Amino acid sequence: MSNIRITKQFSFETGHALYGYDGKCKNVHGHSYRLDVTVIGQPISDHSNVKFGMVIDFSDLKKIVKEEIVDVFDHATVFNKNTPHVELAKELEDRGHNVLLVNYQPTSEMMVIDFAEKIKQRLPDNIKLHSLKLQETATSYAQWFASDND
Repeated sequence: MSNIRITKQFSFETGHALYGYDGKCKNVHGHSYRLDVTVIGQPISDHSNVKFGMVIDFSDLKKIVKEEIVDVFDHATVFNKNTPHVELAKELEDRGHNVLLVNYQPTSEMMVIDFAEKIKQRLPDNIKLHSLKLQETATSYAQWFASDND
């Protein structure tokens, strides 16, 4: 049986600020992110399985990514908790804003690494995460490939 890659696309709105950065992105701002999640595996060959012919049901992949990424990051503001931005985060939280404090600088590169770890932990054993593409703007994105990280 052949290995097949399937991809599901997601979108979410997230704000962030890059502490210590020397450009405009040091200011709190937001992006309309698009996340492409590609997994690889063999289609189910058991004719009696209701998911016969599927690598993974798109709805099962959607559930994982929504719970781990989209529902957490959508309409949140992300700050590196190891910077003075933690004070701004507390102020925003006190005013009812959804704030995420992470252990990394919230760049697309670091976010895609975080997302890969979260998704990999939830996939069935017979399905592997192949790649992620996190698009921050119409012309800018970060990619993660399993083959680059073995």
